[in-house]
Amino acid sequence: MRCVHLRSERLADGVALLTLDNPDQRNAMSDEMTSAWVEAVEELAADREVRVVVVTGEGTAFCSGGNTSWIASEPDASVDSLRARMEPFYRAWLSVRRLQVPTIAAVNGPAIGAGLCLALACDIRYAAASARLGAPFVKLGMHPGMAATHLLPDVVGAAHARELLLTGRLVDADEALRIGLVSQVFADDTFADDVLAVARGVAATAPIASRYTKVALADGGHRDFETALRWEALAQPATLATADLQEGVRASREKRRPTFTGQ
Repeated sequence: MRCVHLRSERLADGVALLTLDNPDQRNAMSDEMTSAWVEAVEELAADREVRVVVVTGEGTAFCSGGNTSWIASEPDASVDSLRARMEPFYRAWLSVRRLQVPTIAAVNGPAIGAGLCLALACDIRYAAASARLGAPFVKLGMHPGMAATHLLPDVVGAAHARELLLTGRLVDADEALRIGLVSQVFADDTFADDVLAVARGVAATAPIASRYTKVALADGGHRDFETALRWEALAQPATLATADLQEGVRASREKRRPTFTGQ
């Protein structure tokens, strides 16, 4: 599916690819892209064949964030009217968090402001070597948005989040890796292939076990030991009762790759 400023593709082996496609504006989140995004996420949520979703950007940028042209175009707007516009915008883009399958942000270039928050909303982040990431909201005279004050501390910890949000500075891919903002850095020339190889590996895991694990890890995982034990004492038996568990054990014994069906 190709919409204005967004491409949604189903690749082989249960991998879906969402590509922000507004390269002339460094994939800024236009109104058209936002509408297409909501529609695409809803379709992916209903597609039981999808096992992993990869989000990336067309051209040299991942996403330069919200469209600042309209943000600065209403100097006389009331706080209430701006809030009525911003909150639906946040919720539209953060709807990716509602997907039950794992999500991967393939940060092929700059991920700035709301663009960084989109990457943070995904379960896993990989960066190209030339990527730069940051949340320079305060440098534009605005408070952080798109749940940045929750998502960034959840990923990098409170100290790094404070430093990044209060200075508004950008980090390169190597520093992003060091502070845990991304999980791995790949070379620019092989980036797309490397991320899709990881995605295919995720898609090959048992779908039920994958979805349960995603629920367990939401918002940083269980906050205390006992809650984790109680959840796992329910979730693990639920997966032990599946046909996929039997297939996984057989495949391990036979030294072959398992074929999981989500049953």
